[in-house]
This record gives sequence, structure tokens and C-alpha cells, in this order.
Amino acid sequence: MRGLYALKPWYTRRLHVLLRTAVRRGTSPDTFTLLGVLAAAAAAVAIALGWWLPALLLLAARLAGANLDGAVARARGLSWPWGFVLNELGDRTSDVLMFAGLAVLAVREPADVLVVGPLTPLAWVVLAALAATAPTFASLAAAGAGARRLNGGPFGKTERCAAVVLATAVPAWIPVIAAVVVLGSVLTAALRLRAAREQL
Repeated sequence: MRGLYALKPWYTRRLHVLLRTAVRRGTSPDTFTLLGVLAAAAAAVAIALGWWLPALLLLAARLAGANLDGAVARARGLSWPWGFVLNELGDRTSDVLMFAGLAVLAVREPADVLVVGPLTPLAWVVLAALAATAPTFASLAAAGAGARRLNGGPFGKTERCAAVVLATAVPAWIPVIAAVVVLGSVLTAALRLRAAREQL
């Protein structure tokens, strides 16, 4: 199950003008990693303010940056370990910024929808942010043991962005959406570990 990650080639084709321009100009892939993080920072502000449409556009830009860094590296024949490190740091930083914005919104707009248990909306967002690290942790741990780097769903980076946009649009649903992020992230991590075990 690849989830929305299956749309990555389609999204890359939509960005072909930027990709060709970057290759022609010799733009470093790391530039797009940085632009993705900056878009995530701007998205965090929009999320905190409850502006779902700017959040959607800025998170799409964040995903474009994360997409183009790898696409440019492949097109230019560039591959180096530090680039991999920067890419991962950029993705994790972007996730933290995104969830930080949602945490502010959870405090500003107390939710009416309750999830089982005594957790506040803010606590659910923090739990979701922690759980969201599980799929990447599983992939990196497996890759360190020699497995192929696993990406995608059922609840990967793209699904997390979509969930946060929905939570921004309907703050009353923040606890429920955060619970979905938790469950989806745990499931994704488990499926990636199972796939890695089969590889190893």
C-alpha cells in the first residue's frame, strides 16, 4: 500500500518546468530542501491562524520542495550521503513545524469533538507529532541494516499534510484527526518493518 505516495511521479511531471530549469542552471538539490522547509514554516503560521487554503498551498509547496530535491539530484546525476542527511533533516523539520502550527491552533480553537480518554486537543497533536516519526524511524532503521529505503503509505508524508489541512479547516475535529494520524502512522511503520524484514 503506497497511499498518496503513488502520486509522486504525477506530481513530479507537473513540476517539470522547474525541474528542467534547475538542471539547466545547475541548481543544487539542497536548495529545494531548504525551500521546502521555508514553505513548511510559512504553512505553520497559516495553520496556527486557521487559514486552511494558504496552508494547503504552502504544504503543496513543501511537498514540491521535497519532491524536487530528489528529482534534481537524479537528473543531474548527483548522489552523496550528506544530501541524504539533509533531505531527511528537511523532512523532519518540516513535519515538526507543521505540527507546531497545529498545536497553536489546538490551543486557540478548543475542539468540541472528543476522543476516548482525558487527552486535550493539544495533547493529541503532540501525540500525533510523535507518532508521525515512526514510519521514518522504521524506514531508516531498516535501511541501516541493508534494506531498500521504504516510502509511502498507507499514511506517509502526503497523508499527514492532508490531515493537517483538514484539521486546520475544521479545528473541532483536531482530536479525531490527530487520532487518525497516530493510528495511520503506527500502521505504516508496522507495514514498513514487515516489508523490510522480508527484504532482509
